[in-house]
Amino acid sequence: MSKSDLSSGLPGTNAADESVAAGTDGPSIEGTVPITLRINGKDHQLRLDPRTTLLDCIRETVALTGTRKGCDHGQCGACTLHVNGRRELSCLNLALMHDGNEITTIEGLGTPEELHPMQAAFFACDAYQCGYCTSGQIMSAVALMKEPCGPDDAAVKELMSGNICRCGAYTNIVAAIQQVRQRA
Repeated sequence: MSKSDLSSGLPGTNAADESVAAGTDGPSIEGTVPITLRINGKDHQLRLDPRTTLLDCIRETVALTGTRKGCDHGQCGACTLHVNGRRELSCLNLALMHDGNEITTIEGLGTPEELHPMQAAFFACDAYQCGYCTSGQIMSAVALMKEPCGPDDAAVKELMSGNICRCGAYTNIVAAIQQVRQRA
């Protein structure tokens, strides 16, 4: 896995460069509603089925694929992103609920040239194996930095308990988070 994988979420691609948004001036499809989502500092004017989850909208409509679909039931944390600075499970939220909210995905944290400190720590501490959960883990870890959390590893583990790593990279994930916390 390379540094660009940690910022885009996909090996060998830069999903931020592939961002596309369906404009609201296109044909109106019956049953869709207009919505403006502010994702990574950019407004996306969309027409969506009101039942579309935030996860599916971001991955399929806006084409930012760093946010992963894991369980699709809010149990694994792979789809974690930030809404108005707080971590959210995008598979459990309808996109329509976030009209006008500030949404940040893994692609909005850093770039391959200038990683966010948490992305750099995950890279330095080898805090990933297959990499599937990494974007959700990083987004949760960044949010953890703004939340009340005790100084020990047990406190970090508790606040990260909503993010599952099937490969078992937990020790290195905690080490990466603690590295960033010590430098903050």
